[in-house]
Amino acid sequence: MAGVALAAAAPARAGKFIMRTHRFIRELEHDRIVNAIKAAEAKTSGQIRVFLQRGKFEEDALARAQKKFLHLGMEKTRERNAVLIFIAPREQKFAVVGDEGVHQKCGEKFWQDLVTRMREHFLREDFTQALVEGITATGELLASHFPKTGAAKNELPDDIVEG
Repeated sequence: MAGVALAAAAPARAGKFIMRTHRFIRELEHDRIVNAIKAAEAKTSGQIRVFLQRGKFEEDALARAQKKFLHLGMEKTRERNAVLIFIAPREQKFAVVGDEGVHQKCGEKFWQDLVTRMREHFLREDFTQALVEGITATGELLASHFPKTGAAKNELPDDIVEG
């Protein structure tokens, strides 16, 4: 997909049951996640968003995440330094997608390591910690390559998006 760098995707299987989206959302600590986004973005011009996919879908989670990245207009950041954490609780899958500016700086190993760390939390059903760790690690990467300078504006909303 043009303009969106490949990141990583993995199953987030938690036990032998199907994770209902409403249960997943109910168990998330929304304020903690949004505060993690705000804290991460306070040190960088980069942008981080979390998208929760409702229901089922047929395609690969990474392909779906790339489409959502574009649908949310994340490729329009000035430095092409946005990252989307895409979660599909019903499908028990997730993906992390970075724009081309981010991917050029971090390479494939960062994405694979990030997904591995997040997956460990998902397997323990520690959903909020999986997201906070993903956001924090992404924020550290963005801050090292895209430090906040002056009055950089927040280009994208920090709220969790559901759809």
